[in-house]
Amino acid sequence: MPATGGKLRRIAHLDMDAFFASVELLRYPQLKGLPVVIGGARRAVDELLLQGPDGSGGRERCFIPVADFPLLKDYVGRGVITTATYAARQFGVGSAMGMMKAARLCPQAIVLPVDFDEVRRFSRLFKRTIAEIAPVMEDRGVDEVYIDFTDVPGGQREGGRVLARLIQKSIFQATGLTCSLGVAPNKLLAKMASEFDKPNGVAVLYEHELQQRIWPLACRKINGIGPKAGEKLARHGITTIGELAACQKDWLVEHFGRATGAWLHESAWGRDSRPVQTHSEPVSMSRETTFERDLHAVRDRRELGAIFTSLCEQVAADLQRKGYVGRGIGIKLRYADFSTVTRDHTLAVPTQDAAAIRHAAGLCLKRAPLTQRLRLLGVRVGGLSRLDNGPRQTPPSSSDLPAPASQPGLF
Repeated sequence: MPATGGKLRRIAHLDMDAFFASVELLRYPQLKGLPVVIGGARRAVDELLLQGPDGSGGRERCFIPVADFPLLKDYVGRGVITTATYAARQFGVGSAMGMMKAARLCPQAIVLPVDFDEVRRFSRLFKRTIAEIAPVMEDRGVDEVYIDFTDVPGGQREGGRVLARLIQKSIFQATGLTCSLGVAPNKLLAKMASEFDKPNGVAVLYEHELQQRIWPLACRKINGIGPKAGEKLARHGITTIGELAACQKDWLVEHFGRATGAWLHESAWGRDSRPVQTHSEPVSMSRETTFERDLHAVRDRRELGAIFTSLCEQVAADLQRKGYVGRGIGIKLRYADFSTVTRDHTLAVPTQDAAAIRHAAGLCLKRAPLTQRLRLLGVRVGGLSRLDNGPRQTPPSSSDLPAPASQPGLF
């Protein structure tokens, strides 16, 4: 797949290895090689861990005995695993798994809460390190990026392997953390390749290797094919990417729709022309939380109200920090039976004010069923625009909006 100037297009996907867990292992080196999971809310036991035996203030993290750390078998609550060390993954523990389920698989694992401030600090550091070497970089979240190697010095050597190793070495020197890279003709294949040699690996993929290295993989390895699409493909006897590539495009369009069918066909053949975007405007910002126990809108009204207000304040802080305002306010509720509903409200004037967001979210809440217990609550602000685009508008406060009518059980 040639790029401009006769060069091969070389796109890398970089994924930090067990990022959240690796950040913690820098602070707790005594846990290296042990099964450790990161997730769940911060608990009293986590605060006690940092105190001296006599209850006095802080002790050095690196000197805390392994026997003092809380174990997964003793965890009680609804928490979800953010990531796990590779030692824990050998027991079947993985990201997005419920903590209680993980405790049955690996009860001896050590459990630590997520320190988002520390994670964000390391995220900024490793991305800054990459940008100094290869500036055409697309941020894809806290622990992964795409990088265009095509015109970077060394980006063509050994298909990009030389530059990938340089970036690995530079990140390790700057952070003490390892990462894995896949280098391929495009973003689609690079993302798959970055999983080939984890952890701390580099996989280089060429277009002519598609049949040998990509087609034997499961369809779900294509980023964008989720559980439902995977199940639908399986019902038609299509389980591998090679089997998907053997399908006629017209058949895929007939069974999956025009856009999805065409995309499935292109993806199976490793085709992806998307550029590496150094900047993109966010569509929305949101915050949500899963409760440690199901909460009732009436009996737990005070607790739910405090959480609801906190989520609105967090979203407002995100908007203010990044310089955006939004008009579309929405909520998300997930009930005890795992069913989910959303409700939305559009403001006349865009805002980043916490009180205005809380008020509009409350209007959304009025229109949502609150008879079941709740397991998750989320707040979203969409329809974003930069605050510095055009004349500065004063964000509406709650006093500018009509007061919602009272509703029994509304928190």
